[in-house]
Amino acid sequence: MEVIKINNLVKRFPMGKGYFTALNKINLSFEKGEFAGFVGPSGSGKTTLLNIIGSLDTPSDGSVIVMGKSVSDLTYKQSARLRNKHIGFIFQTYNLLPVYTVFENVEFSLLLQNISASERKKAVMEALEWLDIADKAKSKPNMLSGGECQRVAIARAMVKKPEIILADEPTANLDSENSHRILQTMKKLNEELKVSFLFATHDEKVMKYLDRIIALVDGRVASDEKNISKLEIKV
Repeated sequence: MEVIKINNLVKRFPMGKGYFTALNKINLSFEKGEFAGFVGPSGSGKTTLLNIIGSLDTPSDGSVIVMGKSVSDLTYKQSARLRNKHIGFIFQTYNLLPVYTVFENVEFSLLLQNISASERKKAVMEALEWLDIADKAKSKPNMLSGGECQRVAIARAMVKKPEIILADEPTANLDSENSHRILQTMKKLNEELKVSFLFATHDEKVMKYLDRIIALVDGRVASDEKNISKLEIKV
């Protein structure tokens, strides 16, 4: 099943009297359950591409179809609905709300859905157990380690059981040991729940786990290959 289809995508940003082309004629597609990543140096277009797939931005030209919906044709409310139902986000800075507990941070993404309090509690605790942080449910982010904060961020992304997870440099603020733990957890979620993961990264540790590596250079796809040297993860 194809969950993302990108056709001749171009993204331009105004710059002075002209514009800067961040993405230039991108053509890609992703099937359900992929574990893939956009790699390349800063400024190559990785985050811009991830943002458009996540309907946080729109193409200048071309099309991006996510779960059968063209992001260019969506209203603000329709974009929010697409993200709320089908897409989870994981950021390098965690983006946890400091005044709320771990439970409340994870529950937040369910509050906009028509779900009862008992159903929300069950879903949140299930997600926390998946990430092995159920004992931190009543803790606030400032009481957690960096690795634990990123696990909360993953739980928040996973709790609504989306089809797609977009992860922007998710290991940037983690040491090597925590990075591998987080990546192993993501791979387990990918293989057991068939969630599609798309990363934007230049971290070699992340690249070793990817099934597919798409290299971006100056806003273009330089290569799109299966990762034959990936780490084998037992789940």
